[in-house]
Amino acid sequence: MLNPEFLISFLFASFIIAIAPGPSNAFLMAQTFTHGKTAGMQSALGFALGGVVHTIFAVVGLSAILKASETAYTAVQYLGAGYLAYLGIMTFKATLSDTNDEQSEDDNSTPSKSSKNVTFQAMMTEVLNPKVALFFIAFIPQFVDTSLDTSTTVQLALFGLLYPILAFPVDCVYVYGGDKIAGYFRSHPQAPIWIDRISAAIFIALAVNLLL
Repeated sequence: MLNPEFLISFLFASFIIAIAPGPSNAFLMAQTFTHGKTAGMQSALGFALGGVVHTIFAVVGLSAILKASETAYTAVQYLGAGYLAYLGIMTFKATLSDTNDEQSEDDNSTPSKSSKNVTFQAMMTEVLNPKVALFFIAFIPQFVDTSLDTSTTVQLALFGLLYPILAFPVDCVYVYGGDKIAGYFRSHPQAPIWIDRISAAIFIALAVNLLL
């Protein structure tokens, strides 16, 4: 169904891209530091779902339209940056609330509002990143073999779905490592607040990076 040589090359290149530090890894670490390993794993799942969405876009040609239209690219870019900035601001506001209000033991056992929809947040961060869309339409077609009986559309879909499947366990390794590091800081009373603030700064920095 796929050219074996092209498949091996794709898997190797995808693995290198997945382990390379980037905005998605920073997001994963921020969520892990702030809300723990579970939130980090939910973020990894969100990024994988975002990859599936981009695969669908690439297959039906929406990503090609995005690449051809500077206006569409800019619009999605600003949406993505705005969403990341919003996450950063809301995370920082939550730290101010934690500083002023003493939380009860019951409150500590309840997930915070900012951590409830982390999978959706990660997915939207991925979907609203035009660079990811450009990656899918620039990277994946290089491994399509037009000499095969399998249609180009099917090959694009298979390669597109393989990438998030491969990237997910790599993201999980980042989450596991981040949780081990964060464990030390969580043992100190004021550490969680500063971890949240650092995470907020990371979200805002990612927004600026997306614009630049």
